[in-house]
Amino acid sequence: MLNPTRATDRPAAAETAYQHTKQRILTGELPTGMMLSEGDIAGQLGLSRTPVREAFLRLETEGWLRLYPKRGALVVPVAPGEAEAVIEARLLLESHAVEALLTRPEAARQGLAARLSAIVERQVTALDAGDLDEYAREDSQFHLELVAAGANSLLLDFYVTLRERQQRMIALSMLEDESRGRGFVAEHAALIALIESGDAAGFHDALRAHLHRAHGIGEVAAR
Repeated sequence: MLNPTRATDRPAAAETAYQHTKQRILTGELPTGMMLSEGDIAGQLGLSRTPVREAFLRLETEGWLRLYPKRGALVVPVAPGEAEAVIEARLLLESHAVEALLTRPEAARQGLAARLSAIVERQVTALDAGDLDEYAREDSQFHLELVAAGANSLLLDFYVTLRERQQRMIALSMLEDESRGRGFVAEHAALIALIESGDAAGFHDALRAHLHRAHGIGEVAAR
């Protein structure tokens, strides 16, 4: 029988339950539409229900769960139109960052290309190992590097708020068809080549197509 979590330990326990549940949602291990129970999560982590309840409330506030008294918590599906909204915001931020980068000395451009190429190599390694969680994390890091290269801290802070939704969408996409990862890696390599050549317009068009394919939205919608 589990020992009740002491009040002094509860904030840390609630954080543990929060991180555990959220990461499983982001990776798709807890699929959309699934009902969770406080008891199941508490049992997995060796906690009492109270910190798990606090974690669920936090996840509901962030939009990941919907709570139903005495029934459990529903993993909220990606809302209609959310993918399109995320893509639009990402396209604006990532393209703007690369345009800003290309106005600076070539060394900055080559430095970004080197960092991105290293990420692509790690993505290939993750795919070879069948580690889709690591692949999704590296995918998210690839695009974060693009925005960071723009050297605008306000835009970077805003982009980080989109990162988790991006990670979840990519994970769900990969769960549907693991083979898509190889194509996305090739598209990442093409984006790097456009940065190295200084082709801002070509980068924008290639990024738009890449984002729509990654999120399962047809090219008609992208135009």
